[in-house]
Amino acid sequence: MSKAAEYFGVPWESNFGYAQAVRHGDTIYLSGQLSHDGDQLIAPAPVNSDGTVTDFSAMEAQMRRTYENTADLLKRYGATLDNVVEEVLYVLDVDAAFAVAGPVRKAAYGREDPQVASTMLATPRLAFPEQLIEIKFIARV
Repeated sequence: MSKAAEYFGVPWESNFGYAQAVRHGDTIYLSGQLSHDGDQLIAPAPVNSDGTVTDFSAMEAQMRRTYENTADLLKRYGATLDNVVEEVLYVLDVDAAFAVAGPVRKAAYGREDPQVASTMLATPRLAFPEQLIEIKFIARV
C-alpha cells in the first residue's frame, strides 16, 4: 500500500524532517498542527525574556487557525473535518483551552456534538515559545 504525503512548505518541515499529513490506505494521519500562515505564527502569545508565556488570551485565535489549517490539509485528500475520528490537543494551559474549546471545536466541526474522539493534554512546551496549542488528528476516508 502506497503513502501520499502533503506539506505546507514551511522551514520546520525540512529542518525537522516530516510531512504535515500522510494518507495510508483509507486513513489520513496529520502531524501536530498549529496556527500559522506560511512560516508566520498567527496570534503569537507574548513571552518574557526566558521564553515563558505571560498571557494565554490568544488561545482561541490559535485554536481557530489550527482547525482552519487542518481543514486545508484534509481538503487536499478530498476529505473534511467530518472525516476526523480522533484528535489530541496539546496545550500549555488547560484552563485557557477549556475556556474556548467548546465553541471553537463546535464551529470547526459545524455541529453542537462533534463526532470525534478527543483528548486534551497539558505540556510544558511546544515547538515555538509563542505557541499555545498543537493538535494531532486522524481521519478516515
